[in-house]
Amino acid sequence: MTTPVTIIGAGLGGLVLARVLHLHGIASEVYEAESSPSARMQGGLLDIRDHNGQPALEVAGLTEEFRKLVLEGRKAMRLLNRKGHVLLDVPDDGTGANPEVQRGELRQMLLDSLPVGTVRWSHKVSDVRSLGAGRHEVAFANGATLVTSLLVGADGAWSRVRPLLSGATPEYTGVSFIDTHLFDGDNRHPTSAKTVGGGTMMVLEPGKGIVAHRERGGNLHTWVMLDRPQNWFADIDFTDPGAATARIVQEFDGWAPKLTALVTDGETPPVLRHIHTLPAEHRWHRTAGVTLLGDAAHLTAPNGEGANLALYDGAELGKAIAAHSHDIESALAAYEQAMFVRTEAANAEAYELRDMLGDSTPHNLINAFAGS
Repeated sequence: MTTPVTIIGAGLGGLVLARVLHLHGIASEVYEAESSPSARMQGGLLDIRDHNGQPALEVAGLTEEFRKLVLEGRKAMRLLNRKGHVLLDVPDDGTGANPEVQRGELRQMLLDSLPVGTVRWSHKVSDVRSLGAGRHEVAFANGATLVTSLLVGADGAWSRVRPLLSGATPEYTGVSFIDTHLFDGDNRHPTSAKTVGGGTMMVLEPGKGIVAHRERGGNLHTWVMLDRPQNWFADIDFTDPGAATARIVQEFDGWAPKLTALVTDGETPPVLRHIHTLPAEHRWHRTAGVTLLGDAAHLTAPNGEGANLALYDGAELGKAIAAHSHDIESALAAYEQAMFVRTEAANAEAYELRDMLGDSTPHNLINAFAGS
């Protein structure tokens, strides 16, 4: 290729794509709305799976660097009831098959693997339009514009590139998350740290749950899960962290104080996240000069696959472009057809988010771990 590949979004998928292209001597430019890598907290733990996420990092030549980020022992999982009694306690099996890393550290590893200047920060897309013949113009909120002959939308759930290919829009799953952090848990929040254990702790009932992860340095990341319509949250003022936290905790009246403390003792303001998905069968017709990867292409509810699929998409698209650098349309067609198939397979196997909070919870999870 004689012109750089234009990638919108500096998430995991977009960065893996840029890295694989770089290894093949193909230039890319990544445009990101955020002002810097540290502009916001970058999510929590990710289990990087041996059938998609890890092979993608191997293609990117980053397996050794990735292994340095692995948090040992974090595959441990315990399930409690509302009184704080342990129903199920599964230790880390020590195999390291799908190890846990922190999203922010993984993203920084990918950023560090790219030539300086590859990522253009503070470039929020305001408009994208087709110019015909596979060329597209991208306009940014800062006034800049560019024209590209290969545009990749790696810009997540609310992609500004997706409308070039598809009229699909994300739909609310009916479940929302609220998250907060407790720092240095072993020393500052010892009861909470003991409750969470070495990896993940879950307390689930129909319609609601509390999930917490042990991250690096003993930090605890809490996620409240509520099966509620979006307008239910409209009356909660999240600009007042104390009032918002108090209102959320009301939904857990009667739960053990050591469980609700994972919410009330949060040291970061509670952040509301409505969970959306794209249709499981989301596809589009081949459109010259543009494609999608990651959540822009196949947004799913949190099930462990999203980040891994994004990594794999980025690696596979990079390989396809490198293998067909003189026939980009063939590269994009091959990439998309394979992506549609693997996404459909992943969706078929995914555990429905609302099942976690359904009438049979938590017994369905206990039975699943017991193999019955």
